[in-house]
Amino acid sequence: MLIFTLRRLSLFVFTMLLLTLLSFSLCFLFPGDAVINISGAINATPEQLIQLNESYQTSRNIFFQYLAYLTHIMDGNLGLSMASQSVIGHEILNLLPATIELSIVALLIAMFVGIPLGFVAAIKHNKPADNIILSVSMLGYSIPVFWLGLLAILTFSISLGWFPSAGQISLLFEIELITGIQFIDILLSDSPYKWQAFSDATAHIILPACVIAVAPATIFIRLARTSMIEVLETSYIRAASAKGLTFQQIIFRHAIRNALIKIIRHVGLQFANLVTIAMVTEVIFSWPGIGRWLIVSIDQRDYTAIQSGLLVLSCFIFVVHILTDFIYAALNPLARGVKYGS
Repeated sequence: MLIFTLRRLSLFVFTMLLLTLLSFSLCFLFPGDAVINISGAINATPEQLIQLNESYQTSRNIFFQYLAYLTHIMDGNLGLSMASQSVIGHEILNLLPATIELSIVALLIAMFVGIPLGFVAAIKHNKPADNIILSVSMLGYSIPVFWLGLLAILTFSISLGWFPSAGQISLLFEIELITGIQFIDILLSDSPYKWQAFSDATAHIILPACVIAVAPATIFIRLARTSMIEVLETSYIRAASAKGLTFQQIIFRHAIRNALIKIIRHVGLQFANLVTIAMVTEVIFSWPGIGRWLIVSIDQRDYTAIQSGLLVLSCFIFVVHILTDFIYAALNPLARGVKYGS
């Protein structure tokens, strides 16, 4: 397990170096002065520009400029937003928890809906139930998320009035920002209307989370179906059947747990896809997350925010990939390397 951990950590460091190199190169590709693009100080005085040039080592070659940029990143200095002139690091810390909250809820919905349907399709292989589930899966994957979000607002918010159409929580509730994750902050608050606020936050998150979860859920259906079919064809399943176990006992005692192990390794990849979908959904539902902030920054040509936002989102997604790999390796020792099995 130690060798597996070192491999993943070295891969993380190498990938982050590549990401910072890409982010650093963007300041030269964007129009304008590279120092202003990388620092965001569009209103800097001549004295401040001299200090910035010294800080980012612009008088030296490109290698030393990259090292200076990397030093700023390690110190948590992501520059100033060109649009608001506020510290980007503070904005990201305030907005990222909302995106994490929405993404986690959407991922749970996708898993709890997609995986059982995939298992049912595998158990009913080549039967009408299997064909119906696969057809619904293909239809759900083909629907554009921006159209689905607008249709969900029109149907469930405007026509039926079941869910709110925008925001994270009603303005009637004043919840102190502690962690940035709305549900945790509500539970930690001393408000007498805590549970009303919790119910309101739940109503606000259901619609955007379900819209985001549609595409990953369809992929989980196919992954679970394929994994369960492979497990049901293994020799130990035939041995369990030969021992006299019923089909229900084989499914619940042996097949499901082994099929789930094969699905876990794909959760990280689906989370990256889910975050990408969440960026568009946050704009449609006015969700105060980093995805909406990044798209607004692109519209405003806030080059410093674009570089920093892409770097932080990429780092966050890669951390989720590593955590998924650790969970998969803990459940399946064969995945840790040749030293532990083949």
